[in-house]
This record gives sequence, structure tokens and C-alpha cells, in this order.
Amino acid sequence: MSQASTQAVASGAPLSKDLVVKCVGLSKVFRDFWMRNRVKAVDDIDLDIYRGEVFGLLGPNGSGKSTTIKLILGLLHPTAGRIAVFGHHPHDVKNKQRIGYLPEESYLYPFLNARETLEYYARLFHQKRTIRRGRIDTLLEMVGLQHVARRPVGEYSKGMQRKIGLAQALINDPDLLILDEPTSGMDPIATADVKRVIKSLAERGKTILLCSHLLADVEDVTDRVAIMYGGKVRRHGQIDDLLEQHDRTMINAPAMDPETEEHLVALLESQGICDASISRPRQKLETLFLNIVSEAQSEGASTSGAQSGGQIARFLATGVDETGAASHGDQLIDELMASAAPSHADQPQSQPPPPEPIHDQTVIGSLTAGDHAPSPDESLQDDTTRRPDQPDQQDQADTDLIDSLIKKQDDGQDPNQG
Repeated sequence: MSQASTQAVASGAPLSKDLVVKCVGLSKVFRDFWMRNRVKAVDDIDLDIYRGEVFGLLGPNGSGKSTTIKLILGLLHPTAGRIAVFGHHPHDVKNKQRIGYLPEESYLYPFLNARETLEYYARLFHQKRTIRRGRIDTLLEMVGLQHVARRPVGEYSKGMQRKIGLAQALINDPDLLILDEPTSGMDPIATADVKRVIKSLAERGKTILLCSHLLADVEDVTDRVAIMYGGKVRRHGQIDDLLEQHDRTMINAPAMDPETEEHLVALLESQGICDASISRPRQKLETLFLNIVSEAQSEGASTSGAQSGGQIARFLATGVDETGAASHGDQLIDELMASAAPSHADQPQSQPPPPEPIHDQTVIGSLTAGDHAPSPDESLQDDTTRRPDQPDQQDQADTDLIDSLIKKQDDGQDPNQG
């Protein structure tokens, strides 16, 4: 690593506009009550993550992956070393609106349904009503949860909770998406949907930092990987270069008859290649599984489980929001990273619009309206009899509760208290 790059990170000087995350000599030591070194979770690592690539961070449990992610997010302070995210310190508020994060565990409010959950996170970003409503609809369709959008997320399976977690990580159209075990608990259909979304986002120029124990999934979508063990990066590089076996040669040809195969093996043996063999190629089990499911769906077979995701949300695929304006992400990348251009976050910002009432008839109303809460049968009847094009009637108490959660979040309080 060049001395100029190290000095740039240490001084906070702007880096290359294509360099999204840069870590230099990063270390993190956890200490006990008497400030004695207890665990060295991250040990002097260097990382460069560029715009538009899918970067895999791999390693067994306790190797330092999650700690590295939390350091990049600014949730932990490094013991040594420097980090730059979009050319700024990880704690800089300029970064927060440009990052989407799916943690290893889905920390969701179990009494909120899917639509209310996305509404809550959208309002934390002060999104206008028209924008957040359009994004919620498209994200629910993208992850295949539109038909269970009014069920409390506490009743979701783990795979469905991971889906709504992915949707909340994308609600702000982030430029850097950090995914920690995104396909944990998902079936192969949902896993294929997530990988499709990751590839589509990377093609649009977004950066994805992927941490997963499912190495087959990582192999399918990543451009580069870093393998950690004991807090150190043991190997890193292009995925194709790391997986290529330089001591073997593979011949790919159409099916041959037995006589041709014997003749080919004999020809190779005559050239001194004595361990040659011919075998039939195998497809992945995932490919076979998805083909069988696709055939069943084409025959009209029904299922009570989660549906396959739809097309990627329009604002994620095109960079144009619901009002027709360009997304902020592509503009901010050049403005924040260019050395001559002033930072977008330094410009005076208009006062965010006041929160608007939420029109979902949900379990929040039952919690705030009084001691009586509708039974699950009553809630189900209310959801199934409501016309999709009919506006919901919502008590003011529902809006007050969401506003109080958002206010506690902005004030740095724990929303679960009080």
C-alpha cells in the first residue's frame, strides 16, 4: 500500500471517487473491566472496496468479520488504524444516508407489519409521502411479501424476516449496501432472488459488502473476497483467480461415445498424461431445484409459502425516484469524493417536511386505542375486506406512536424503552 494513500486516510484528504471504503492498519482490541486486553478481534488489516463491486468478507465464527463491519459503520471505535468511507470518517453524518445495513440478526419491531416497518424506516430518512409509499409497494413486491404485508413481522418465519430486513436496508436507495448473512434461513428460491438483487445493484454502480457462511452464494455474486482468520486477512483477491486450479486442465466438449473417449484417453497417455479421466459434468443442486419449482409454477401449482420476488424496484434499477427526479446517490458520489467540488452535505438543507399521518389500519391502533385489542380473527377479517384502492382510516394515536419512535431514534434513545 502506497505511503500517499496512508497519509490521505490519516489526514482525511479526499481519495479516489471510485474508492468507497479504505481501511489501513485497522485493529480492534476488546478489554475487560480493568482495561486488560481480552480479545484482539481485528489485527492490522488493510481493505480497499471500490464502487460497483461486490466484495465478500469470509471467515469462520470469531474471525473478526462482524467487528470489521461495525468499525466501517462507525458503531465501534478502532484501537488502531484508519478508516475512510466515501472519503470521510465513519462517524461523519454525511455517510449515514448513503449506507444500507442488514445486520446478522433481524432487529424488527414484532408488533409492526411489513408495510409499517418500511414506513417507519422511510420516515427516519425524512422521505416525502409520495416517495415512501411508492418505494414500499415496489420493495414488498421485489422481495415477494406483498401478499402478507399486513401480517405482524413477529409472525414471519426467519427467511421472511430476512426479506423484510433486506427491504428496509434498501429503502433509502443506498450507495453502499452492507449485508451480514443476508440469506440465512432462506429457501433456495428466496436465496436466488437475493442474489439477483445483489447483481442488479452492482450493475447499477452500487457497492455491496457481503458477509456470509454460505460460500456457494458468495461464489456466485462476488467480484473479490477477503478470507479472515484470527482477526487477520489470510488471503484476498479476485474470486476467479483464487479458485482457479493452475495444476489441472479441463476439456469441455459435447457428449462422446465410449470408443471416442477411450481413444482420447489413450492419446493423452501417449503424451505422458497418465492420470487423465473423462466424466460427465454435473449441474448444481440449486439449479435443479429451481428448475423443478419453475416447472411446477408453470403448471399452476399453488403454495402457501412466500412467493418468489418480482422485478427489482424501479428506483433501485434506474436511479430515478417516484417524482421523476434523479436519485441523490449518483450525484453525491462525485460531489463528496471530488477534491475540488464542495460537499453536498455542507450545503444548507431545507427543513424536512413534518411527519404525515400513516393510513395503515394496523396492530398499532389496537395498542394505543385502549385496553381492548382485536383478536387475530378480527384483524384478518379487517385486512381481507379492505379494498386496495380505499384509503385506510387511522387514529391520531397511531401517528403519535410512530412519531415518538422516530423522535427517540433521532435523539439517540432506545425506542424499546418507555
